[in-house]
Amino acid sequence: MLTLHHLNDSRSQRILWLLEELGTPYEIKRYQRDAVTRLAPPELVAVHPLGKSPVITDGDVRIAESGAIVDYIIRTYGKGALMPKPGSAEYEAYNEWLHYAEGSAMLPLMLNLYVSRLKEAGAPLHPRIDSEIANHLGYVDSALRGREFFVGNALTGADIQMSFVGEMAKVFDKLGPYPDLRAWLSRMHARPAFQRSIEKGGAYRFAK
Repeated sequence: MLTLHHLNDSRSQRILWLLEELGTPYEIKRYQRDAVTRLAPPELVAVHPLGKSPVITDGDVRIAESGAIVDYIIRTYGKGALMPKPGSAEYEAYNEWLHYAEGSAMLPLMLNLYVSRLKEAGAPLHPRIDSEIANHLGYVDSALRGREFFVGNALTGADIQMSFVGEMAKVFDKLGPYPDLRAWLSRMHARPAFQRSIEKGGAYRFAK
């Protein structure tokens, strides 16, 4: 059976949401961050050498990148759900969002997280980081204008993959100027499968 190695307050929450949307049978193995350092426990290294989450294991298959996990689960268990037809124009847009979430959008948000911990020493970097966050959140907000979902007329893996971008923007109080992104995140939070994932995985408690 597919096993999700789930770390609290992490990207693995969206994989849990995906599994709940699909109704895929799965097991969840829980790991807790260190209360002081907020780092993942060393037990995750036994699952994958990077010691990061999310990781899934499914028989002999082991995958550790969110986008690859979303793609694998939908192709293997989705039965045509949550993904446009390969070869279609919508599929190419879907695939771009899967890669964009971590390849581009998360970088300035993570820089903001780490540089903020430098306090005054990080101050010179914040104007550039803030500019990049605004650039990406503006792009995402525009893409959602007049749309309920990122691709097509129904939820896809693109929405699930992009959810962490919205969550982190919310943590840093960056959603104010972006009404379409803000409304989309609220719609995602209202989905029953998302709510079940929070019940099973624990509420987000990200530290700024």
